[in-house]
Amino acid sequence: MDKIKLGFALLLLIAGIAGFYYLRESAMVIRVISVLGGLVLATVVVSFTAQGKQFYAFSRESWEETKKVVWPNRKETVQTTGIVFAFVLVMAMFLWMIDAGLLLAVKYLMGQEG
Repeated sequence: MDKIKLGFALLLLIAGIAGFYYLRESAMVIRVISVLGGLVLATVVVSFTAQGKQFYAFSRESWEETKKVVWPNRKETVQTTGIVFAFVLVMAMFLWMIDAGLLLAVKYLMGQEG
């Protein structure tokens, strides 16, 4: 039964998208409402399937887990960002020196000193 519901949800989504193109002479608001309507109806139908219920439970649990995360404060964020920028700058200079050295080596090996 769930496969039928999922198929119906897919048809609703396709109908919403098809409505967007079918109503090309209409205002953009109407066309967007067509797509959103198809998406909302498809979501409602999917919510009555086992997969939809599992996804809802997973989403709810994920949201609860994000509440448990200890997010960095402003000072920690600025410090970490500064360290990342400094590392990127040092690596860029290092790679530039390697590139310049290899260029000089290739020029020397090819006899183009200068």
